[in-house]
Amino acid sequence: PVVFAIDRAGVVGEDGATHQGLFDVSYLRHIPNMLFMAPKDGAELRAMLRFALRHNGPSAIRFPRGRAIQYADLDSENPRLEAGKAELIVEGEDMAVITMGNSVYPSLRAAQMLLKDGVRASVINARFIKPIDEDLILSVAEKTGCVLTVEENVLAGGFGSAILELFQNAGLKNVYVQRIGVHDEFVEHGSQSILRRKYGLDDEGIYRACRECARHSHRKVARWARTLRHKES
Repeated sequence: PVVFAIDRAGVVGEDGATHQGLFDVSYLRHIPNMLFMAPKDGAELRAMLRFALRHNGPSAIRFPRGRAIQYADLDSENPRLEAGKAELIVEGEDMAVITMGNSVYPSLRAAQMLLKDGVRASVINARFIKPIDEDLILSVAEKTGCVLTVEENVLAGGFGSAILELFQNAGLKNVYVQRIGVHDEFVEHGSQSILRRKYGLDDEGIYRACRECARHSHRKVARWARTLRHKES
């Protein structure tokens, strides 16, 4: 029952190219019996630490560099955690954004931007990278037919890969999936805001990816994909 507290997870910024925390999801989630968590804010981090200390097995918590986020509208002092259970923060029928950690709030802001286009997106805070909430994610994916995954990790073997594996194992068809993350490269030195903007991991980048995701969808979301194309023309 060991706890790995992984500081500086994701885009780190000015620590340099060798210190970006963009590989831990890929090298930990394949380990059998590993419980792997990522908090969206300070309250979840506290809750996950308590949860990990009670867990009879290996666990890991990844959290980013910087001051903990505290938002009164979503935050609570004692969020209830259940192993492998995600949080459906916003429910929408047009598409789904599945994310975790410090990508949750940018995804929520992107979903707010989509409302101006008449797009209603579900936003899922996975909380657990392993095990993932299979029932909730499959249900939302079947409902929307269009899924975007967002992670501050390399795409190879990352969180989005876990979602693709889930869909394949469940035999889920007719669902378009797009992933945002870091491709096969080392991220260079730079501020967190600049790097997130470069790799499309900020509010605007996630918003653009949602619109791109819609263009490839062939179910309910095709309705507003046509609307977006009409606005741009």
